[in-house]
Amino acid sequence: MAHKKIHAVTGAFGYSGKYIAKRLLDSGHEVITLTHSPERPNPFGGRIQAFPFHFDRPGELVRSLREVSVLYNTYWVRFNHKLFTHADAVRNTKCLFDAAKEAGVERIVHVSITNPSEDSDLEYFSGKAELERSLAETGIAYAILRPTVLFGREDILINNIAWALRRFPVFGVFGKGDYRLQPIHVDDLAALAVEQGAGRQDVVIDAIGPETFTYRELVQTIGRAIGKKRPIVSVPPSLGFLAAKVIGRLVGDVMITREEIKGLMDELLYVDAPPAGSTKLTTWIREHAPSLGRRYTSELARRISRNEAYRSN
Repeated sequence: MAHKKIHAVTGAFGYSGKYIAKRLLDSGHEVITLTHSPERPNPFGGRIQAFPFHFDRPGELVRSLREVSVLYNTYWVRFNHKLFTHADAVRNTKCLFDAAKEAGVERIVHVSITNPSEDSDLEYFSGKAELERSLAETGIAYAILRPTVLFGREDILINNIAWALRRFPVFGVFGKGDYRLQPIHVDDLAALAVEQGAGRQDVVIDAIGPETFTYRELVQTIGRAIGKKRPIVSVPPSLGFLAAKVIGRLVGDVMITREEIKGLMDELLYVDAPPAGSTKLTTWIREHAPSLGRRYTSELARRISRNEAYRSN
């Protein structure tokens, strides 16, 4: 049987998937994408063919993957919403894994999260842990990448912190703001994914960047870079959530959820591991300071407007 050569990336017209797809194309690979947004503008022109996910028709999903050697999976949802839930994402991803196994996919590079646990009371982390176990049970060779916060030209968290610093006289952090996180540049994650796609050993890698910040330090770093050094005040998590909810309604988005606040404060975006990326957030922020936070970036708009390209910040 001829060796399969096609690489499949979920969400190649979106954020992290786009960077993985670009690196694969630059390496000379044939690439397809599986997506909920086949009508979204294709940044790669005719070089990447798009196939709908077809989670409701597993046979179609299998056919889309039949000639695929490596599948890079970035599919997930950030929070529960009336249009999508973590439970949906878990069920759909299991369907994708099953289809990959039936289609004979040789390797899966799967993007997870730091500190996943099926015992977690946070669906994001328990769902990711459940999927890691499901992937291992398929018997397909795998690489599991566990990033924390991604940053890049299309990012949400870093941009929207800058957006708030540009518009409000003070910035509130939940509690003391002393909980840590380790952002990784989206292209560093993509480079790691492509590197692991070439392997065949089962591996789990904490995909963290070279710098560690407390949340307070992160806000201070962004503020200095964009010339908006606001007073940073500690607020109870419940009050901070309510303030973010009000602002979210004004911009038509979910700025942050109670679960995300708890994950931050429980230091689930921090691990004691060597860095997997080399791009420093401090350097990147300085380079992009003039444009950072000029416009609000909406998670919901990306989910709902399936015909629009992701906007760079």
